Amino acid sequence: MATKHEQILDYIANLAVGKKISVRSIAKHLKVSEGTAYRAIKEAENTGFVSTIARVGTIRIEQKPLNPIESVTFKTLVDLIDANVLGGHAGMDKKLDKFVIGAMTPAAMRPYITRNSLLIVGNREDVQRLALEDGAAVLITGGFETSPAIIALADNQQLPVLQTAYDTFTVATMINRALSDQAIKQDILTVAAIYTPLSQIETIGVEATVGDYLAMTDPHYPLPVITRNGRLVGLMRPALVAGKKPTVPIERLMQKDPQTVKPYLSVTTVGHTMQDNGMNAMPVVDDSWNLLGIVTRNAVFSSLTGIAHSRELSNTIADQVSAQLTAITPQKPYGGGFELKTVPAMTNALGTMSFGVLAEAINSCTTRYLHASGRRNVLVEGVNLTTFRPVQLESIVTVLLRVLELTRHDATVDVDVLSDGVQVAKAVVTCQLLERN
Repeated sequence: MATKHEQILDYIANLAVGKKISVRSIAKHLKVSEGTAYRAIKEAENTGFVSTIARVGTIRIEQKPLNPIESVTFKTLVDLIDANVLGGHAGMDKKLDKFVIGAMTPAAMRPYITRNSLLIVGNREDVQRLALEDGAAVLITGGFETSPAIIALADNQQLPVLQTAYDTFTVATMINRALSDQAIKQDILTVAAIYTPLSQIETIGVEATVGDYLAMTDPHYPLPVITRNGRLVGLMRPALVAGKKPTVPIERLMQKDPQTVKPYLSVTTVGHTMQDNGMNAMPVVDDSWNLLGIVTRNAVFSSLTGIAHSRELSNTIADQVSAQLTAITPQKPYGGGFELKTVPAMTNALGTMSFGVLAEAINSCTTRYLHASGRRNVLVEGVNLTTFRPVQLESIVTVLLRVLELTRHDATVDVDVLSDGVQVAKAVVTCQLLERN
């Protein structure tokens, strides 16, 4: 059965946006104490369900994502492709989900036109009208104009009609890059997706005593110490109260200014911090230090095991380099090896393999080599790389690896890089192995 605190949170979450609430009204409606109602309202405010406005009161608002990703809108598209807005100015803030190139007959392209999409087309007014009627914006390439009737329809539908001097291929490439970047950002796992919320954890007030702490503590995780307003002020652990009298205030004993994480931080960053400091849990706070919950070591490393970029949408430089690697069986004393063919995109202005690409190739090879050894969560901390001679375009690069030192939490790998049988670089890579305790 749900607690009174959870019942109040559910009640607030089901209220209509704009509904005004108060401690007294909730206490009366749900037959709870005003103190219980106050604590629930403060948590709802911390999690973005309600907002307190001066001289207005507390109202239900639309919850915003804890890790906001800026969407590609038609307004950002105008700056990206240097476009002019011919009509539909009222729809410039609408989100762009996909684009369609209008190179077919109107009947053939209709199934591909959806709301929040963009039709890229030339001076074909019949197709422009079709797109606007079906809820899609229009981008006219080649600098062509359109008729006043199309502009009037765009204004009526509140859908932008844009004009650019670029050709179709150029604008399609630019828009695809913007949408791909957005997909990569959304693919990054953050603390907001895995932390345990405040309603599901125990906390203790700053005015409590050692006796209060001993009556409620969970020995597995540090207990957050908060003020009446929900602000985090410290952490309590069993070791801090050993031998202390039950009447001693915990404010004297607690760990002050503890390390915290924000909900928008990446899980990998938090895992690195936990590993470095030997922590099993960390408090999650907002920018005002209001406690939102805790994130545990198990949650972090379980999520790291499941992370996988979508290769269709995520097209980072690391993805491109990793896709070119082929595993080989090396001779002793090496424990692993990979081959990589240099392509034009990997070269610098001199036509040789760029230093950054070589470093990323070593990074990818080391990570995959340790993965094959059963180490799933590998974070490269440092690469000491020395190059002896340039790597030519379209040459075959061989990367040979062997472990110099391997512990539970760290690894040091020796890497030799050869091109056409001649050594061109050498590196020593240090890694942190993010594993569960």
